[in-house]
Amino acid sequence: MANLLLSLFSALLLTATITKSEAYSQTMEAPYPGDKLEKLTHLHFYFHDIVSGNKPTSVPVARGPNTNTSATSFGLVAVIDDKLTVGPEITSEEVGRVQGIFASADQNNFGLLMVLNFVFTKGEFAGSTASLYGRNPILAKLREMPIIGGTGAFRFGKGYAQAKTFTFNTTSGDAVIEYNVYIWH
Repeated sequence: MANLLLSLFSALLLTATITKSEAYSQTMEAPYPGDKLEKLTHLHFYFHDIVSGNKPTSVPVARGPNTNTSATSFGLVAVIDDKLTVGPEITSEEVGRVQGIFASADQNNFGLLMVLNFVFTKGEFAGSTASLYGRNPILAKLREMPIIGGTGAFRFGKGYAQAKTFTFNTTSGDAVIEYNVYIWH
């Protein structure tokens, strides 16, 4: 009888302990009452990816064991800090930087994994960022990638970016990419 009572007491204690465990999630009110994603902003700019010269803005930081023999440079990882400009000329007004990482992540086609932050330094969105994360099939005429968030004016932002190669220098490897970015915020 004592063993039975001890077993029941242990089971009751175990049940009480389990029911007091913490939940893994909690629903709460939005931090900005009444604030809704109401605006759609269209941004148009060019980014200048410079791999040549003594001050490149795109630098390889890692290579896989077969990167040099891969037809798609599979395994190449690069860090970028490219200029964002209003026009396609490098001397055009700078409105920010694109900073991040890209990796050649497709063994069969030229496809990059892009992890980028558009960092705006001038104009209405100075101090704000927009974050892009997605696949970039670089040989396609028009590529679409998701905008997954941002800061400042683009806090809680979501949307998409369309990229188009404006120029690509086959000798130097330098490129100018035209971007149209649409962000709900």
